[in-house]
Amino acid sequence: MSSWSGIRKRMESEYLAESLKGDISYFATSYSRSSDHEGRAAIRYKGKEIIKGCYYHNWTKAESFPKDEKYERRMSEEFAFMDDTAIKLGVFDQTCFYKAFDEFDNQSIEKSLYSDNLLVRIFAVLDRRVGKRKLISMKESVENEPDSIKEFFAIRMNAEGIV
Repeated sequence: MSSWSGIRKRMESEYLAESLKGDISYFATSYSRSSDHEGRAAIRYKGKEIIKGCYYHNWTKAESFPKDEKYERRMSEEFAFMDDTAIKLGVFDQTCFYKAFDEFDNQSIEKSLYSDNLLVRIFAVLDRRVGKRKLISMKESVENEPDSIKEFFAIRMNAEGIV
């Protein structure tokens, strides 16, 4: 896998839609002083962190997880499992970003748009390969999507000048 700087460069220059360049930025860091080098990650829009996650939120926000045995098992077994609850609670870190980018980078844009991993889907919505016609055709189905997807879809639609 590439370094974070290499991944960020590809995400912001190779994949990011022209209309979003300079407005969307990706952030990830690991804390070298922590024993396990865990860290945090974020997607920023015009300097504001729209979504952000930190490894240590897993411990402080665990009580906010849905009280569903299947959900709790999936979160503990598959730390890269990203649904809207995990994104809203910020229970992801830089490693989840790396894994999401790896999935995104190694499959078609169409597959990424329908991935189970919401980070992958967010990357896809912001991708230059998703044109105006595709965005317009997705408009109705986005109403049934999680809030995280709706928010990034709205950002993309506004950037493209689509009302």
